[in-house]
Amino acid sequence: MRIMIVGASQGLGRAFIEGLGDRSDHLIGVSRSVPARLPERAGIEIDWIEADLALPEQAARSVAEAVEAGGLDVLIYNLGLWESRAFEPDYRFLNDSPAEIQRIVTVNVSGAILLIQALLPALLRSSSPRIVLTGSTSALPGHGRPEVAFAASKFALRGIAEALREGFREHHLAVTCLQLGYLNTEDDLTVPVEHAARRGDGELIPLHDVVQLVRTLLALSPSAYVKEVIMPAIGDARF
Repeated sequence: MRIMIVGASQGLGRAFIEGLGDRSDHLIGVSRSVPARLPERAGIEIDWIEADLALPEQAARSVAEAVEAGGLDVLIYNLGLWESRAFEPDYRFLNDSPAEIQRIVTVNVSGAILLIQALLPALLRSSSPRIVLTGSTSALPGHGRPEVAFAASKFALRGIAEALREGFREHHLAVTCLQLGYLNTEDDLTVPVEHAARRGDGELIPLHDVVQLVRTLLALSPSAYVKEVIMPAIGDARF
């Protein structure tokens, strides 16, 4: 299986690189710069593509060219920017600059659409093509957050997913939205999950849980898919 993870340099994207795939699989990381040292995993090939989705047309073209020959089975679009004061008590929409808002929409929405469009010819050659879009509980009604651009961009992912399913239903394209709550990005996969789960007193999701969830999605037969997963932390009072 050839799996591409966009936004793979840190946080959840890095955890996907370190935790997805089985022997003989091929992982392809995408980020603005190539890490100085790529992860090494026995029996799994790991490559990297340098691309800046703030320049979505150029990035989409270069990424598609890089995988054209080898093909692709899974695309995980994990890239998502948020406002500089997002999730802070002093966040105010009126303080967001137009440039920051535009960058969020460009990377989170335009980047996703243009990259998917460029990669679809390669994906549709797969016997079981899958797209996983990393969304947020901020895309859900009653999410209780004031960040406008971030929420709007995550709402957009649901529309992208719905349209792709309809447009490529005859190709059996599986598209899943992960609506994730607050993540514990302090503890990587080397930290035992029972320790990572203690951080935040139940208000943060260990990366281990998200990786395990996506492993399950990728293990489904070509006849099944999961449309949407809503995954808040157990202590998140909003849900």
